[in-house]
Amino acid sequence: MKFLMVAVVTMTIQACSQQRAEMTLQVNTKAGVVEGIAEDGVKKFLGVQFAAAPVGDLRWQAPQPVPAWEGVRDAKTFGNDPMQPNIFGDMSFRGASRSEDCLYLNIWTPATYVDEGLPVLIYFNGGGLMAGSGSEPRYDGTAIAQLGVIGVTANYREGIFGFFAHPDLTAEASYKGSGNYGFLDQVAAIQWVKDNIAAFGGDPNRINIVGESAGSFSTSLLMCSPLSKGNLAGVMGSSGAEVLPYGAVAQADADAAGKQLLESKGLMSVADARALSADSLQALFPPRSMANVVLDGYFMKESADDVFKKGEQAQVPLLVGWNSQESSPASALRGQDQTLANYKKAMTATFGDMTDEIFEAYGLQTDDDLFSMKSLNLAGDLFTGFPTWKWADYHAKTSQQPVYRYKYMHPRPQVSAKMGNMVGALAGGVREMTDEEKKALDERPKFPAGAVHSADIEYAMGNLATNEYYDWQEEDYAISKLFLTYYANFCKYGNPNGEGLPTWTPINGQDVAPVMYIDVNSAEKADAAMENAYRTLEKFYLSR
Repeated sequence: MKFLMVAVVTMTIQACSQQRAEMTLQVNTKAGVVEGIAEDGVKKFLGVQFAAAPVGDLRWQAPQPVPAWEGVRDAKTFGNDPMQPNIFGDMSFRGASRSEDCLYLNIWTPATYVDEGLPVLIYFNGGGLMAGSGSEPRYDGTAIAQLGVIGVTANYREGIFGFFAHPDLTAEASYKGSGNYGFLDQVAAIQWVKDNIAAFGGDPNRINIVGESAGSFSTSLLMCSPLSKGNLAGVMGSSGAEVLPYGAVAQADADAAGKQLLESKGLMSVADARALSADSLQALFPPRSMANVVLDGYFMKESADDVFKKGEQAQVPLLVGWNSQESSPASALRGQDQTLANYKKAMTATFGDMTDEIFEAYGLQTDDDLFSMKSLNLAGDLFTGFPTWKWADYHAKTSQQPVYRYKYMHPRPQVSAKMGNMVGALAGGVREMTDEEKKALDERPKFPAGAVHSADIEYAMGNLATNEYYDWQEEDYAISKLFLTYYANFCKYGNPNGEGLPTWTPINGQDVAPVMYIDVNSAEKADAAMENAYRTLEKFYLSR
């Protein structure tokens, strides 16, 4: 009898211990408890602080650990957006305000139980490293969470607050470097997720990152940085990479430029600049593209090109691509008549004695070619296409991991009629039509319609419904479902393929790489002429 009682008690204890812990709306992070909300079939934890507020003496310092708190913090609304003026007036934010105190992230988890070990996708926003926020609706993580992937967005310092170097800052830093604060914020966000995501039903060893434009430049660097590359299971990028022809800046050069910038406004030291309010500092130094990463010996010890050439980047699956109309010849023609002669003359200042060879490689031979995808291919490659191609090319050569490449082709639909006399703008919103655009409505289209820079974001993240400006059609939602499923599968399996999807082949080991063309009828194809065009452009950049 005594034996039977012991057996029953033992079985009861084992049964209790085997009960799965439910995922509730209160989660205990390493710094304290946060309480989220349940909506749309997922649990949302918004405005979760992942680093100390970078204010006062912490302005222009590497992010510091978030101070612990007692009690329960609400995580039901977005935190502050990063400091920025209205550079892209059509950007839409959901944060409480704009502030230096902006190091917050947002989590969308579908987990029912804590131990589900779900894959994670962290999205880093675009905006030229000058603008943007994880609160933007186009990056919302609800749709990908509904497919079984924990979605995360994370803010990072923008503009002068995130990418300013100075000899005073270099001298005071423990690592004797400065200038990469926004990138270090991204590193800190990844580390926070690594340390805490298990409590949200995630697997800390299945962290994937993605970004568009400046966010894509960022993910290419995070793949190379010794501070972050070991925490990644997969990397994706859309329209940009910090590789050839872009480059890194030596710390001494960045310091000299920063010192000159301050002194041009009568500020003789970092102490003087830290004494200014955030609003005053921003007014004094309007954001500009803070072009290249600084070789600070900490975030980056050498250029991304050098890291990739040696195969020292994160050895993980990679999925990258860009859009069909990233730019157009109009940016080079500057109002001149759209003729091949004028375009060639304009580009000679860039290409020099390789102009004819490059034009031939891109198939630009007549005036009519200027009104074809051929001209958009060249213009787009000079902006983001080529470096993204080179990123994939590097990784396919110096890793054993699969590399998937796409080109997004589908243009957004017309602006909704309810928006009146408006046209699409750069960040997914709309702007008023110019007189020149009104006049051109009845004239021959200047260039074929394509997917403009950033047009892929709402599609890839399943967020068309969050953008009321466009007259979305059934085909748009179908493309979005396909794109989002590719993203989700990549996060789950390191491979975008799945049942019912067009087959997507890695480019590894192929002389003419297969590329997934995402459109109404998505399919992959290999284009020898375009591969030759990329190699010709590569030859030009390497000859400079």
